[in-house]
Amino acid sequence: MKKILLIFLAAFTFAVNAQNTIPQSAVDIAPLLIGEKIPNITLKSSENTDVNISDLLKKKKTVLIFYRGGWCPFCNMHLQALAEAEKQILELGYQIIAVSPDSPENLKKTEETDKLKYTLLSDSKGELIKAVGIAYQAPENYKSVINVHSNGINTSLLPVPSVFVLNNESDILFEYIAPDFKHRISTELLVSVLKNFK
Repeated sequence: MKKILLIFLAAFTFAVNAQNTIPQSAVDIAPLLIGEKIPNITLKSSENTDVNISDLLKKKKTVLIFYRGGWCPFCNMHLQALAEAEKQILELGYQIIAVSPDSPENLKKTEETDKLKYTLLSDSKGELIKAVGIAYQAPENYKSVINVHSNGINTSLLPVPSVFVLNNESDILFEYIAPDFKHRISTELLVSVLKNFK
């Protein structure tokens, strides 16, 4: 009986550790799938106030963006392209929320530099990116940048750049996940997707 119990405990411990293991590479992630829900996590706004993600998602259908940080030129181009398409996205009944590991004060800088009106949220602890299944171990050459931009809270995690289209119940209707951070969904394709959900 003791042997069976030990085998069970060993298997359980392995399963728990496997779930908590962060993939080493962007291509090894296991993201949530269409039909699954974005989990309820508390993040920080650019004003450094607590924001419950589920409360925001209940308000309106959402285009939820995960980006690497304001230090990433590809992310900034994507954020700016979304800002240019924001009027169309709003007219289709959606809000835009973008999440990164950046600290609230660095979100503020991104808002100002990229002239963004939509909501930016800080996930410096990586709780949401891990829960969504898009976190991976940052390559060594990015760790100091992540550390600085998260104010020392995040030293090793990056999100794979991703776009999720959600309904008011936080259900995933569509997703675009790009392990190659240089590739992003075009705003034309995104707007076309949103029109199909009307």
